[in-house]
Amino acid sequence: MRISRRGLFTGAAALAAGAAQAAGPRIGLRLLETSDLHMFVADHDYYRDRPDLTVGLCRVASVLQAARAEAANALLFDNGDIIQGNPLGDLMAVPGKLPAGKAHPIFRAMNLLDYDAATLGNHEFNYGLDFLGRALEGARFPFVCANVTWANGDAFLPPHLVLTRRLRADDGSLHEVRIGVIGFVTPQIMVWDRSHLEGKVRAEDITDTAARLVPALRAQCDILVGLSHSGISAAPRTNGFENASLHLAGVAGFDAIFTGHSHRVFPGPDYRSGQGIDATEGTLAGVPAVMPGFWGSHLGVIDLELTHDGTRWRPVAQTAVTRPIYRREAGKVVPLVEPTRAITEEIRAEHELTRAWVSQPVGRSARPLSTRFALVGDTSVMDLINAAQIWYSRDLLADTPYAALPLLSAAAPFKAGFTPDAFVDLPAGPLAIRDLAEIYLFANTIAAVRITGAWVQEWLERSANVFNRIDPTVQTPQELIDRRVPSYNFDLIADLEWEYDITQPARYGTTASPANPAAHRVRDLRYQGKAIDPAQEFVVITNNYRSDGGGSFPGLDGSNVVLRAPDLNRDALIRFVEQVGAVDVSPRSRWRFAPVGTAVTVLFDGAPEATPPAGVRRIGATATGFGRYALDLT
Repeated sequence: MRISRRGLFTGAAALAAGAAQAAGPRIGLRLLETSDLHMFVADHDYYRDRPDLTVGLCRVASVLQAARAEAANALLFDNGDIIQGNPLGDLMAVPGKLPAGKAHPIFRAMNLLDYDAATLGNHEFNYGLDFLGRALEGARFPFVCANVTWANGDAFLPPHLVLTRRLRADDGSLHEVRIGVIGFVTPQIMVWDRSHLEGKVRAEDITDTAARLVPALRAQCDILVGLSHSGISAAPRTNGFENASLHLAGVAGFDAIFTGHSHRVFPGPDYRSGQGIDATEGTLAGVPAVMPGFWGSHLGVIDLELTHDGTRWRPVAQTAVTRPIYRREAGKVVPLVEPTRAITEEIRAEHELTRAWVSQPVGRSARPLSTRFALVGDTSVMDLINAAQIWYSRDLLADTPYAALPLLSAAAPFKAGFTPDAFVDLPAGPLAIRDLAEIYLFANTIAAVRITGAWVQEWLERSANVFNRIDPTVQTPQELIDRRVPSYNFDLIADLEWEYDITQPARYGTTASPANPAAHRVRDLRYQGKAIDPAQEFVVITNNYRSDGGGSFPGLDGSNVVLRAPDLNRDALIRFVEQVGAVDVSPRSRWRFAPVGTAVTVLFDGAPEATPPAGVRRIGATATGFGRYALDLT
């Protein structure tokens, strides 16, 4: 190998600079993150009215205090999805429940923890811009969001800021360090909350916004932190990419990336290494990054070691980890910390008000309502939702041009196993508001779309993504459920019958265009006992998230909406049960797996302890706390 004279001198200069840096003081800087708190301030399950050791700002606050105590210098950030997510959040959004002049309870709790900055999540917009503005007034820390502007181009929030902190070096000396912070939210807010945002604000692509703003911000600071309310994906970037954190990290200038939105943990086994993702070391495109679960399950921790190069402080070493608030042993939850009582006491009044509100009885159910086996045939929860949506919407459509069209309804099992504890399991008997809030977790509003029978079939094809492809020639058990597909995208449409042939590949990938155009999993689709007419028109009741394009379902982009109701789907559900009193909803979505024809067994993870339906058998438990079940598809 030949070394040029210029290269020799350049290398010597670099070694000299490195030696000078090594000889100077070093600053350890700890950057801490919460994300996707979703109003879980207390360690409480409002749906079952009992303590929950797996959630709560009050518990992650204890992890936070320990992490701060270990470091001479620490800053704390939140990455969004704060004010929506459980009955406490819903109650605070009811007009009059958050008194004028009183700060929102979650911001009062967060103020006690001295956050340095935060960004918005997509769910911040669920209750509308007026409520969001009122809520943010209670935060005693700044919010930044670079890729959302008012419709006229004015900044919706400051896009970024520079925090100046005096940090202590390893020799005890104090030094002024400038930490730049820029925030982003997934631009899908314009789809998911179209009714609140259209014509009022605009959302730009995350990576394009960063490329435009980061160079000037980088020149103003020593360290640059990105708050990215966006997931992690190595898929090729398209305009408006939802899970853009990897691509964001590829924009030159970042020293740390905080991610969220996907309710997963990074670094860790939730992600695979490769294509710029190091799921062991916790880096995206070489930049340290963390994603701290959801509902306060983890604290994200990035440690940087800084040295001064004569111009600014720069990181020369880094680590990225998450710290959980609990672990599971033999399927049981073992708490790792105690709650911080100052947090729970701060919101005590609103907490008790919420408990009383959700305890109000509204009616009875004649049969059990469960999502424990919703992905393999138990339609009870979706049957109730669909009955309520049709009941609510029929009168609203009566005097419209669509009144004569057949009325269908689509619903999904929202709480169907994203953790071992996350299933609806209501026995026959009394129903309270908490039970119906558990069935319908999200603050969606009723919407209806006009589509043909052909698009009804495509809707169900997109839902079939939740299943892996099964090979009928393989005799060993195969995994049934694709856990990358959220259960809220498994829509069942009432008053239809069909089969799923899961020996076929999924027709759709992650977009509303077919990934496998020749594949058809939905077979023998029938309406009123007859094969559905592809040209017949239907009105399908759903929610604003789905009707406006949420989940990338074919034929649903907001252009064919014929009803935008003012009420939440959950409120329609509550009113339906109140009106009927004793609910006895028969199965309305009749679907089954098409027989494979050979001896094929599939496996799936479900509720830890449950009596399986006919054809399903329990075969054990997983290390993560799920029950393990088998289903014969022969």
